[in-house]
Amino acid sequence: MPRQFPKLIPCEEDEKVRLHGERVYASALKEEDGKDASSMFTVPEDCPIGLQEAKQQELLKEMLEQQSEESTKKKKSFKMIRSQSMLQMPSSADWTPFMSPSSTSSSIPENCPDYQRVTISGDYCAGITVEDYEQAAKGLLKALFIREKYSKLAYHRFCRTTAKFLRSAENMKWDEEDEALPDICPHPKDGEDPYSMENVPENLNYELKMKDGIVYVYDNAEALSENQPHNLPYPDLETFAIDLSHVLTMIADGPTKTYCHRRLNFLGSKFYLHEMLNEMAELKELKSVPHRDFYNVRKVDTHIHAAACMSQKHLLTFIQKTYKTEADRVVLEKDGQQMTLEQVFQSLKLDPYDLTVDSLDVHAGRQTFHRFDKFNSKYNPVGANELREIFLKTDNPINGEYFARIIKEVAHDLEESKYQYAEPRLSIYGRSPGEWDSLSKWFIHNKVHSPNMKWVIQAPRIYDIFKSKKLVPNFAKMMENIFLPLFEATVNPQKHKELHIFLRYVTGFDSVDDESKHSNHVFSYKSPKPEQWTSDENPPYSYYLFHMYANIMVLNNLRKEHGLSTFQFRPHCGEAGSITHLVSAFLTADNISHGLNLKKSPVLQYLYYLTQVPIAMSPLSNNSLFLEYSKNPLREFLHKGLCVSLSTDDPLQFHYTKEPLMEEYAIAAQLWKLSTCDVCEIARNSVLQSGLCDQDKRHFLGMNYLNDGPEGNDIRRTNVAQIRMAYRYETLCNELSFLVDAVKSEVLTSQHE
Repeated sequence: MPRQFPKLIPCEEDEKVRLHGERVYASALKEEDGKDASSMFTVPEDCPIGLQEAKQQELLKEMLEQQSEESTKKKKSFKMIRSQSMLQMPSSADWTPFMSPSSTSSSIPENCPDYQRVTISGDYCAGITVEDYEQAAKGLLKALFIREKYSKLAYHRFCRTTAKFLRSAENMKWDEEDEALPDICPHPKDGEDPYSMENVPENLNYELKMKDGIVYVYDNAEALSENQPHNLPYPDLETFAIDLSHVLTMIADGPTKTYCHRRLNFLGSKFYLHEMLNEMAELKELKSVPHRDFYNVRKVDTHIHAAACMSQKHLLTFIQKTYKTEADRVVLEKDGQQMTLEQVFQSLKLDPYDLTVDSLDVHAGRQTFHRFDKFNSKYNPVGANELREIFLKTDNPINGEYFARIIKEVAHDLEESKYQYAEPRLSIYGRSPGEWDSLSKWFIHNKVHSPNMKWVIQAPRIYDIFKSKKLVPNFAKMMENIFLPLFEATVNPQKHKELHIFLRYVTGFDSVDDESKHSNHVFSYKSPKPEQWTSDENPPYSYYLFHMYANIMVLNNLRKEHGLSTFQFRPHCGEAGSITHLVSAFLTADNISHGLNLKKSPVLQYLYYLTQVPIAMSPLSNNSLFLEYSKNPLREFLHKGLCVSLSTDDPLQFHYTKEPLMEEYAIAAQLWKLSTCDVCEIARNSVLQSGLCDQDKRHFLGMNYLNDGPEGNDIRRTNVAQIRMAYRYETLCNELSFLVDAVKSEVLTSQHE
């Protein structure tokens, strides 16, 4: 049965939700537009708690509830279900949320570690009224179902534990065969040529056509003329807009915000108690593990830009060394004239031997705080765009040779360290369709492959710049330049051998640019089609994300069908700008980078926790751009149980040492007093959310890493205590059970009536 995108036929309720969602979207844009940038994160979380009036209203509702017979019935029903579900200690291998009413003893799995557990008893959770609790639970469950739908369609990962609870809510049994996982090519074995063009698949000779900003695939010319596309899930903008509106409406719902805020507070407090009671037991567990410690567990730099993957000292040394040996080499064309490296420095009135890291001026500092324009200028050594063109670009008169050599030196350092990996971002801009061929030739000609690197392609959101320079006529052309060559290399690999080889080592796509840029356009299904977006205004963030996700989803299904690797969508999100960015990413992204704005929305933060959406956080980067280090929410997110990892972002701008990732871990551990178990948990998260292949993850984390909880953790490889893994798993199960119990309670109450 072919996979299809489930299109919604809007009903009256959907129309109401859509209108409400658009109002919330417009309100969020207006709030962001009028906000002083320097005041970001200095206000309490967006939540009605703390206001005297709200407290009085809650008290009144609880008093009225006590007098309601219906509420009393619901309470009894929920209390009975909770008493049944609390009897069981969940096992991650085969978990069933509810025991039969006749069960009287708890069943603790044999491999479940013994530790001091923190539990709360009571009739229903969070201290809110039954009606508010049910309303919040229904909304949250709907959001979980929506994310699961979009994740499965794109072969993105979806938390197994959450999926099992969703099947339970539908009175179904979870089946591993229904799980959709990404396919990532393993690195070539020792002795194999990573650039070999043998065994390239034969051409399929499918026809391709861009329609509404999405590439459609046709079996042949006849199918194209009859408009009968190949059986693949083609996304529908109206369905996406309705799903987006459902989540937007929920994050503005008062009872849901109250519920999520209290659950998040509870998670933070619960971890504090867990740490107080079990810290020594976790440490004892780690001390008993032979050979393994923090230094030799695998860590992945899940968010790093290739153009800034080296330190400032490394770049300076490379420039001086290159000038010493290749001063007479032609490296630049300017105003129709060829220039040698020596002539370039003479025109800049610089002597490379006099350069220092200070005069190189690539480090971000106080002057870049909330100034993304100044930050971007730091990519130009000594403020000279010519040096960036020569040393940090793939497409130049020397075919990006210097840039490739720098990256290979960085890769060599990673290989020497053995336990560190990186996922550098390379840019495809979408200004012309030839960019992909140029990039793949650069990769193969310069032999840039490394077993310690996987590659991510970033697409900057700069349509407005290309349009103003008349490089593209509309937004659809930009999407076509980015994605059509990928489809062509997939259906006709013999015609695009170099690109086919390069795509083996590409694991995902990123959407990048300054999120604080404001757009007045309210994204909805009435938004202009990409072919009709001909204005000079840049489309909003949600518009970019939908069309990138849509093409990645179709491409993944096409490649999966023919046994090729798939790609993850991993956008920059939540670093600044509107809260709507995080809503769009919740639907479309496999994982995100930054996520700072989750602090401002308890509902979204709780959803990201329930679905364990991975978040690559870069506190040192944020410290120079948007948020002081001490205010960074990484520690808070980690304690609550969100799936966070540490990444460097731009070592050239933010770091000083030869090992920037270790520098990131060291500063976080010192400032926040993180334990060994904490930093090893972060390292484990980085491997989980990375684009490493299944074989690598099994080797680095354990054979059963896809299972949640202690059963999926091999402490001999990860150095994460089984006590910590059991705590995380049981806590997540408990939070999810509250939502499922609300649905079960409602069904049980209606049956009694």
